Amino acid sequence: MPAPIHNLRKDVIIRLANQHCKAHRHTYLDHYNCYLKEIGERQEIIGHLDIECSNLDADFGIILSYCILDDTTNKILEGVITKKDINIATPGQEDKVLVTKLISDLGKFDKLVTFYGARFDLPYIRTRAMVDGIPFPLWNTLKHKDIYFTVKGKFKLSSNRLENACRVILGKTRKTRVDAKHWRAGVRGEAEGLAYILKHNRYDVIDLKKLYHAVIDFARPVANSI
Repeated sequence: MPAPIHNLRKDVIIRLANQHCKAHRHTYLDHYNCYLKEIGERQEIIGHLDIECSNLDADFGIILSYCILDDTTNKILEGVITKKDINIATPGQEDKVLVTKLISDLGKFDKLVTFYGARFDLPYIRTRAMVDGIPFPLWNTLKHKDIYFTVKGKFKLSSNRLENACRVILGKTRKTRVDAKHWRAGVRGEAEGLAYILKHNRYDVIDLKKLYHAVIDFARPVANSI
């Protein structure tokens, strides 16, 4: 199996190209399975992250739900706010329980993939964590790849939104339309509205994973820190 170069740092790629496996004398770049077996380096754990919020600005809004899709297992780690969270929390910290769980789940991955997450999802989570008094991962503790900039820089689309990118590049999208009625209900903590928001959130990360694998070979084989 060739090495997944789109998931590896430049220095790792160079090392794989210059070293040979003991079993076949091929480079580890070509025989990546031999590299994993002989060197014992585990595969990077990648999670596709998306959040849903009550407001686009984190000082006015709160996080309503999050999903992280494990790239290997296809398991979704998720959370959604509850009416109890909203009713009993200190004003301004209604999402504290949810953000605590989210930060814990972030730590289960080596790299996060987002769509416009460098400008929205991660700054939003960081802000809410600070407001809620929850430690946020420090620089260089978790890698991040934002494929919004790959889509914007490598393709010419009428809109660079996730929904349109999936429709054009993948040929279809599972993304649902935002329904204001359900969204307002979710902000109030109503179960039906929150279920709608979480379902919307799940579809986003499913599309995100598919788009990531469709475009990642056009991107630089490096990731930034969150």
